[in-house]
Amino acid sequence: MQVKLRDFEAELLQLHSNGEILNQSYGELMEFQLVLHKAGRLFDSSHNNKNESRILEEDSVEYDESSDRPLLEEQEMQVIPSSKRRLGYITGLVAQVKVCSFERYLFRATRGNMLFKQAPVNDLVLDPTTGEKVQKVVFLVFFSGEWAHSKIMKICESFGASCYPFPEERVIQEQMKSEVASRLDELNATLEAGIRHRNTLLNTIGYQLGLWKLIVQKEKAIYHILNMLNVDVTRKCLVAEAWCPTAAKNQVQEALKRATLDTNSQVGVIFHELKTIESPPTYFKTNRFTSGFQEIVDAYGVARYQEVNPGVFTIITFPFLFAVMFGDWGHGLVLLLASLYLIFNERKLGSKKLDDLRMAFEGRYVFLLMSVFSIYTGFIYNEFFSVPFEIFGASTYKCTNPSCRDASTKGLIKAHSGTYPFGVDPVWHGSRSELPFLNSLKMKMSILLGVTQMMLGIILSFFNAKFFSKPLDIWFQFVPQILFLGAIFGYLSLLIVIKWCTGSRADLYHVMIYMFLSPSADLGENTLFDGQSSIQVFLLLLAVIAVPWMLLPKPLLLRKQHFKVQKLQGHMYNVLGDSDSDSANLEHENKEDSEFEFGEVFVHQLIHTIEFVLGAVSNTASYLRLWALSLAHAQLSSVFYEKVLLLSWSYENILIRMLGVIVFVSATMGVLLLMETLSAFLHALRLHWVEFQNKFYEGSGYKFTPFSLSELEDNK
Repeated sequence: MQVKLRDFEAELLQLHSNGEILNQSYGELMEFQLVLHKAGRLFDSSHNNKNESRILEEDSVEYDESSDRPLLEEQEMQVIPSSKRRLGYITGLVAQVKVCSFERYLFRATRGNMLFKQAPVNDLVLDPTTGEKVQKVVFLVFFSGEWAHSKIMKICESFGASCYPFPEERVIQEQMKSEVASRLDELNATLEAGIRHRNTLLNTIGYQLGLWKLIVQKEKAIYHILNMLNVDVTRKCLVAEAWCPTAAKNQVQEALKRATLDTNSQVGVIFHELKTIESPPTYFKTNRFTSGFQEIVDAYGVARYQEVNPGVFTIITFPFLFAVMFGDWGHGLVLLLASLYLIFNERKLGSKKLDDLRMAFEGRYVFLLMSVFSIYTGFIYNEFFSVPFEIFGASTYKCTNPSCRDASTKGLIKAHSGTYPFGVDPVWHGSRSELPFLNSLKMKMSILLGVTQMMLGIILSFFNAKFFSKPLDIWFQFVPQILFLGAIFGYLSLLIVIKWCTGSRADLYHVMIYMFLSPSADLGENTLFDGQSSIQVFLLLLAVIAVPWMLLPKPLLLRKQHFKVQKLQGHMYNVLGDSDSDSANLEHENKEDSEFEFGEVFVHQLIHTIEFVLGAVSNTASYLRLWALSLAHAQLSSVFYEKVLLLSWSYENILIRMLGVIVFVSATMGVLLLMETLSAFLHALRLHWVEFQNKFYEGSGYKFTPFSLSELEDNK
């Protein structure tokens, strides 16, 4: 391939060099042709001064009546007739922007003893020297003497003027015109043939360029991996140490055997499993559906080896929390259609360079679940572009006023027993009690969802500690954390459920505030169940005890273990292991023990305790964004529907109605389906990264990146 590329390069350089020479010759011939056409008229006009004005008018040629004409005429009358000498002349082309300075220099150099005539060229002329097209002027200079000739030639050279020979005889002029025209035709045909050959060559190179790049990338990748191998000089072989999934061990061995047979190698490949204290990379086998959710988690941090993977739970919790904020089944249908378009055209779109839209394409299945859950929550909220429908049956209530303008809980009468089968009763929409009712519903629902997800995070920390054999983390982190969160916010969630089930009018704000100010006081009408005050005192004491339980025992026990190891070190025999891994692990543990610092451990535990206690309050409050964004989305949708669409539709003018529909569609697409989608997505992302994953997820690992030539082909 290197020889082939060198040949292509040499051929292209030769074509380029020949093209430059031919273009220069073509430009010179074009200028010579212009001189023959324009200078012939100028030359003829100089012999017929009487008819000069008439010829100028017919040929539309500009002449410069300079002040040196009387001097030349005087010279012609006195010098030339007496000495029988003729005037010399020079013809050529000069750039139009330089013609004034050019004429002035000629006048001064010859002291006015010259005649300068010019004729502008209408079209741009290819400059043979620079290869650029510029506006030029054909000039004709008459002079007398060799001294003036040399002066004028130097001035022409300094101004970049191109000088060409011009015969006086008309017959020779015509012959030269025909010769120049024929040579121009030949050069034009040669240039076109060269361009066609160059384009053919470039098309051939462009067709094979992708394959060449892929070959080079594969070669570089292979040599990069080979550079990581160690050379065993004694055995004359290469030794590689690499990670591979346990499930793929047999597959790797078969691939090595197949490579040995294909290369006819006389030395077989030895596959040996090593024991090491290094932390292995993290590998999660994903597919097109789960890869998007795993990327959301990996953007926060890659899980350490065998740590609980939040991506499994994110598949459900992420689109659901998004849908709580984006609950409208009309908007969800539009989002569903967009995601289905990306999914059905994933082969065609996957091969294109989407640039900024690549992230949306990679998350097409994330958007699919987001849209499905949005439709589900939209049915619960009973909102279709903010319009309620009686989808699951007739409303339970009826309005006493036919206009329904004073609809409220007092103005509604119950039409039949029971409740609305699914979701919010459509009669609430448009009533004066709609906003207080939805405010209370969505705020309490946000707290329940938040506490549930945070409890899940703490429970997952238990499985992490159990798997990695860390009993101190179980007894002095998991237990006090679950007790603290459950004693305060778990109790609040229980009160919300009891209030919903019993229909009580108790003020939960009052209950929670006086739980801290006066836990044993009588709650009066805010009592939800018997013995509530005693239970509140017990829960408050449990929360207070959980704080020092979380702070003190773990650092003290770690300090005790460290001193015990230090005391026994050197006074006991080590157990002989059956492999190198036992001694390696022992060395690793001794190294950790020697680096133990009680002050650092205590400060770390103090920070962790303060962060959890304060975070329990701030994280619970953070989940109220579910309530706030849901109400904001519903109110924006209602404003666009009522103040834009319905208002414009109330007019009889068709133009106003069309304008209203256009504004409504534009606002819905731009604000609700783009900005609100992005906003809800980012807020759901924050809830998972901060409020959920910080309870159990360290994210201190690194990805398993296997060597794969197929990935190079996919990313070419």
